[in-house]
Amino acid sequence: MSKAIVVKCPICRSLVKRDNDSFPFCSDRCKTNDLGKWASGGYSIPDNNENFDDYDDNEHKVIH
Repeated sequence: MSKAIVVKCPICRSLVKRDNDSFPFCSDRCKTNDLGKWASGGYSIPDNNENFDDYDDNEHKVIH
């Protein structure tokens, strides 16, 4: 017997079963809220490169 997959909604933290149509979100509302955060730049990856001005594109080219 397999166990049901249950996760927390990334927006409101309520429990969501895998068979939910909006999985991993609990509802279309939370899914749309998440999309809005992506579209507005609410999610970002921090830039820890302190020497970005010294970056040389020629040093990091990938040759195919």
